[in-house]
Amino acid sequence: MNRSILKVVAAASAMTLALAACGSDSGDGDGDGAATGGGGDATPIKIGIIADLTGATGDVGTPYNEGMLAYIDYRNADGGIDGHPIDAASNDYAYEVPKAEQLYKQYVNDGVVAIQGWGTGDTEALRTKVANDELPFMSGSFAEPLADPEESPYNFVVAPTYSDQMRIALNWINEDSGGAGEVAVFHSDSPFGQAPVADGEAWIDEQGYDLGYASYPMPTGANFVGLLSQAKSQGAEYIVIQHVASPAAQVAKDIKDQGLDMKIVCLNWCANELFITTAGDEAAEGHMLVQPFAPVSSEKPGHETISAYLEEEGESIDDKGAAWVQGWAVMDVMAQGMAKVLEEEDEVTGPALKEALETMGAIDTEGLIGDGTVEFSAESHRGSTSSGVYRAEGGAMVEVEAGATP
Repeated sequence: MNRSILKVVAAASAMTLALAACGSDSGDGDGDGAATGGGGDATPIKIGIIADLTGATGDVGTPYNEGMLAYIDYRNADGGIDGHPIDAASNDYAYEVPKAEQLYKQYVNDGVVAIQGWGTGDTEALRTKVANDELPFMSGSFAEPLADPEESPYNFVVAPTYSDQMRIALNWINEDSGGAGEVAVFHSDSPFGQAPVADGEAWIDEQGYDLGYASYPMPTGANFVGLLSQAKSQGAEYIVIQHVASPAAQVAKDIKDQGLDMKIVCLNWCANELFITTAGDEAAEGHMLVQPFAPVSSEKPGHETISAYLEEEGESIDDKGAAWVQGWAVMDVMAQGMAKVLEEEDEVTGPALKEALETMGAIDTEGLIGDGTVEFSAESHRGSTSSGVYRAEGGAMVEVEAGATP
């Protein structure tokens, strides 16, 4: 990452945050308390980033944050947004809702115009405050209520909701099973994990699928042999997982070690290369991945932009996974909204950014999200309903279907 850009604004942002609240750490752009920005003589555009680097979802939260910071560095090195550098303060909340609320308050005091958040629990906990403070909020959560402007007027969901991803997974299972099969949903015992469970059951009823459906919260522990035994006793052939990569990979290992004939279908946060590498190629082989953000193996146009940037930084895109790409792509959507505000010769404020996102039409993501475009409206903050479907083959994510929809 371009350190000459990062260090100047890192110091300024750290000082501001220290004044805003006691004990806020600051760093160099790669970790807890990082602040990035730079370039241009115009007024910086301040945003706050709430990141999970050390908490329960840090395995995917860390590369997501790195991708977001890389995009900010890339954009600032290219002159910022119409000359305005993005001044982003990024802090680790360790997947603890109270700490997210504390960081949010710091950012509001610092005068940010938008927030990039992370988890479902903290995003939902903050949505009323976000609306009252008129701060557009994007995050790593795709819980369906966040896409409804009547419930969450300042939240924007850039990709298919978890429920849409579940619907896509169930469509695939219905076809793969020949129209009759048993589905077990293994999920994190959290708002994130529970988010699509009821909607999945409702989808089966709505579509008239002859699929059994049962859900199981995933305990913390070394393995999931007991949980798999429960699901197998109910005849489960398919395991939809709504969790992050590390526990999902353990499920794959346990399926292999127990010699079970069960197929995993991972949703967003375990549908990535980390799932494959952690499980091992043999254990991951053949399992399915519903991933709205294009992994590097899918070779979309946006990957060329990322690759060129990384080469200048002495890095390789081949070392970046889907979660990293996701952070880059989500920040790009927000930045394009800011550019639209400035195109209209307005100051970038929360209300102006909200209006721009709702009225600017299709946002080109260079193939990185869903079918390649994200579009919001005043009636819906669901940016896309389409996702890629991948299969783990030979240690890689191989695209089976592009732009799948419920």
